Amino acid sequence: MAIYTYRTITMGPQARGATIEAPDRAAAVRELIRRGETPTTIELASAAGASTNGHTGATVGVPVASAWARRRGISRAEVASLIREMATALSAGLPLVPALRTLLKQGRNPAQREMLTQVIEQVEGGRSLADAMTSWGRPFSELTINLARAGEVSGRLAEVLTQAAELLDKDLKLRRSILGATLYPMILCLLVIGAITVVVTFIVPKILEQLKGAAVTLPWPTRVVQGSSDLLVGYWYIILPLIIVGVVSCVRYYRTPEGRLATDTRLLRVPILGPLLRDVAVARFTRTLGTLVNSGIPIVMALRITKGTLGNKAMERVIDDVIEQVSAGKTIAEPMEASGYFPAMLVQIVNLGERSGRLDELLNQAATAFEEKTEQSVKLFTAALPPVLVIIMALVIGFIVMAVLLALLEMQNAAGMG
Repeated sequence: MAIYTYRTITMGPQARGATIEAPDRAAAVRELIRRGETPTTIELASAAGASTNGHTGATVGVPVASAWARRRGISRAEVASLIREMATALSAGLPLVPALRTLLKQGRNPAQREMLTQVIEQVEGGRSLADAMTSWGRPFSELTINLARAGEVSGRLAEVLTQAAELLDKDLKLRRSILGATLYPMILCLLVIGAITVVVTFIVPKILEQLKGAAVTLPWPTRVVQGSSDLLVGYWYIILPLIIVGVVSCVRYYRTPEGRLATDTRLLRVPILGPLLRDVAVARFTRTLGTLVNSGIPIVMALRITKGTLGNKAMERVIDDVIEQVSAGKTIAEPMEASGYFPAMLVQIVNLGERSGRLDELLNQAATAFEEKTEQSVKLFTAALPPVLVIIMALVIGFIVMAVLLALLEMQNAAGMG
C-alpha cells in the first residue's frame, strides 16, 4: 500500500493536501469518487514530500524541457492531432503509458518527442496526465488540461479526450475561417493606404508644380491636397515616428484590462464586425460549455474555463456575473439575458437545459447551429469589407483627381481672361 496526497474541488485555496492510502493511483481515485469527492491532483506522498528543493524550489523528478523545444513550440493543429491519436489509442484498449510510447515512436518533430518523453516520465512516476500536461505548459490550454483531468477522475479518459479533440478541431477550423476572412481585407487595406500615399507624395506634387507662381486662387480641394502633399513630403521624418509611437501606445493600452474592456465593448458595436465577433464568441461558449458539462466538470468550473475561450473581455465580464449568480444558487440564463450580448435562442436553450437537467445535450445540439451562423457571418464579412475598402479608395482618389482638375480649369480661366 502507498500513501498519496490529494486535493479536491471542494478544498479551499489555503487548504493543505490530504492523504489517502491505496495500492495504486487508480485505486486512490476510485476511493475518493466513492466518497463523493472530486480530486484535482493525486501524487505519491514520498514524491510530494521530496518534490522541491529547499534552496532553489526546483521540482525533483520533473525534467525541464530544453529552451529550444520551448521556443519551437507545438502548434494548435499538432496538439489537436496528438489528442485525437491519444484518444484513438486508448479507445483501442491500450493503457495510457503504452499509448503515449506508441505516439512517441511515430517520428514526430523534436519538440513533440521531447514533450512526449517528459509526459511519459511523469506519468510513470505517478503523476496524472493532466498534471504532466500542466508541467509542460503551452500549448496545452486550461481547457485541454481540465478535460484530461475530468476524464481521468471519471474513468472515461478515452471518451473525454475524443471530445477534447473534436472541440480543438472545431476551434481550429473557426480560427482558420476568421484568418481567411480577415487576411484579404487586411492586404487590400494596406494596398489602399500605399496607393493613396504614393499618389499624394509623388504624383500630385509633379502635377501641381506647374501651378506655382500662377496668379490664381486655388480651389479649396486643391489646397487640401497640396497641403497634405507638402506635409507628407516635408515632414515624413516626424510623421513616421509619430505613427509608430501611436501604434505602440494603442497596443499597450489595449493590453491593459481597462483598455481591452473598452476596446472590445466598442468593437461589438461596429457594423458587420461586431456581429461577427459576437457570433464567434457565442459559438465557442456553446460548444465549450456543452463539452465540459458533458465531461462531468462542475458547472462553476466549466464556466470559468469557458470564459477564457470567448476572446472578448466585454462578454467575459458577463460570464463573471453568471459565475457569481450560479455560486449564489441562481440560474445561468438570467444574467446572460440581461447582458444583451447573447442571442435569445441560446438563453432559452440554457434555461430549458437547466430546468430539464439536459444542459450539456441541448448545448451541444445548439452549438452546431451557432457554428453554421458563424460561418455565414464570416462569409458576409469577407464579402462586404473589400467593396467598402474599394469605395473608400475610389472616393479618396476621386477627390484628388477633382482637386487637380479644378486647379487646371482655374488656371485656364485665368489665362483666358488675361
